[in-house]
Amino acid sequence: MAGGPPFDLTVTHEGLDALVRAIRQEDDGKALRKDLARTMRDALRPGAAQAKSSIMGLRSAGMGSGPSLRSAVAKKIRPEVKLGGRWSGARVKAFKTPQIRGFRNAPKRINRRNGGWRTLTYGHEPWRTQHGKPGWFDDAFTNDSAAYRAAVHDAMEEMARRLAARAR
Repeated sequence: MAGGPPFDLTVTHEGLDALVRAIRQEDDGKALRKDLARTMRDALRPGAAQAKSSIMGLRSAGMGSGPSLRSAVAKKIRPEVKLGGRWSGARVKAFKTPQIRGFRNAPKRINRRNGGWRTLTYGHEPWRTQHGKPGWFDDAFTNDSAAYRAAVHDAMEEMARRLAARAR
């Protein structure tokens, strides 16, 4: 392989795994992995911001004196990058909200297309069904998913070029 990188890089999970293996063989591999993860997270930050904006646009009935459901869910939306192990990749994830009024799966339940969740009216009987904003998370990525995917691939390719330049 004259002049090329010491591994086969394709834009798939196998390509990411190959890139991580090549990074591990470098002397400063830990720093390179951190740099790649940071770059990939930065590529996904606009999508996370768009999802946060979408949940904050949820209509509020203003009931209760507890912490706001919308802001609690928005705080739990973060880009996540894992390099190596059982799963390698980059994604934007809405983490669970265990501290918000016992509503552990708030992001999932608010996003559901049907159903909703049952809650007490002002903390007392009768029970009622509340509906969230179906698709608030999924729809935030519908139009720009190709751009986010391309940004993550560009980060991978830039790291591959850096490694290839070192091999020369």
